[in-house]
Amino acid sequence: MLTVGDPFPEFELTACVSLESGQEFRKINHKSYEGVWKVYFAWPADFTFVCPTEIAEFGRMQPEFAEREARVLGFSVDSEYVHHAWRRSHPHLRELPFPMMADVRRELSAALGILGEDGLAMRAAFLVDPRNEIQFAMVTPGNVGRNPREVLRVLDAARTDELCPCNWSPGEETLDAAALLAGA
Repeated sequence: MLTVGDPFPEFELTACVSLESGQEFRKINHKSYEGVWKVYFAWPADFTFVCPTEIAEFGRMQPEFAEREARVLGFSVDSEYVHHAWRRSHPHLRELPFPMMADVRRELSAALGILGEDGLAMRAAFLVDPRNEIQFAMVTPGNVGRNPREVLRVLDAARTDELCPCNWSPGEETLDAAALLAGA
């Protein structure tokens, strides 16, 4: 699995971006959101149980990511048409403010190292900086949903370029290495 310091792979995928007729799909690639932070998250499959809880929460939190000039992009190995059908049928997914990308050839999942033996993407999240370098990576078991708030906390910490202690939150003190070394 790719991890902190690795470049995020190049890709081009079709995404479900809307339920509006004629506006449903769009091509998205690794250059679509250059120069900003990105949160890529993968889920195993559409029409499942844990996945919509995470997807909906990333959707609800999208304004908080946008305040930090970060784009949220989700994907699974399902097609854009399956994403569209799921969005249309699931009340918590209808108004998603981010693309649901279709990795049907499993190329992005494989390049990231998150393609499971079952052919599905693992439940993974990657925080990618404006230089396209991975700054945070996590995978949870298929039956355990992620915490989008933790992804946001790590984004805040990574953007400080400071030393952030355990459980650090915005507004709290960061660590001063020189003072710590001096015993202050």
